[in-house]
Amino acid sequence: MTAVLRTRTGATIPLEVGRWRADPDGVELAMMEGLGEPVLDIGCGPGRIVAALGATGRLALGVDTSPVAVAEAGRRGASVLHRSIFDPLPGEGRWGSAVLLDGNIGIGGDPVALLGRVRTLLAPEGQAMVEVETPGIPMEILTVRVEGVPGAGVGPWFPWARVGADDFASLATQAGLLPAGFTVAHDRWFARAVRPQVPLRR
Repeated sequence: MTAVLRTRTGATIPLEVGRWRADPDGVELAMMEGLGEPVLDIGCGPGRIVAALGATGRLALGVDTSPVAVAEAGRRGASVLHRSIFDPLPGEGRWGSAVLLDGNIGIGGDPVALLGRVRTLLAPEGQAMVEVETPGIPMEILTVRVEGVPGAGVGPWFPWARVGADDFASLATQAGLLPAGFTVAHDRWFARAVRPQVPLRR
């Protein structure tokens, strides 16, 4: 059975478990080149991005709520905390970059709240790099559970969100970030947003 997020309506969202456990691919390596240090990987999973950054001497930290993922990240030498992004974190307000890959903009089911939290973590002019859905896919607030991960069984229901490229600029602005365009490679869309030096007026 393929690993998926299943919604309350029965729809499924594929989970790229194999890719998460592999080394970063060419698209991800190119994305990493533009990240200012230190880098915070939110929902880092098995730590492939953090480990790859660390292997080149760059400062990076991962955060994930899954003890299994954190343990796997530790085995590959990645610096990872078993913690929610909404818990207190080291270096708040001093991170050069924060990344939300693999649909992690959905964490908590409230993209504006999540991006607002990212803003508090970034240094002024720090950058958020957020993987989003392709244009034409509307934002959805969902309740989902994980199914089909070998050895994991069926997980509990939790809030999640899907964010398309069309909605990202508005969400980032509501969260106090400045939208800064997209990078597109091999059908993957990475939105960029910057924490302004002066807070945005609402």
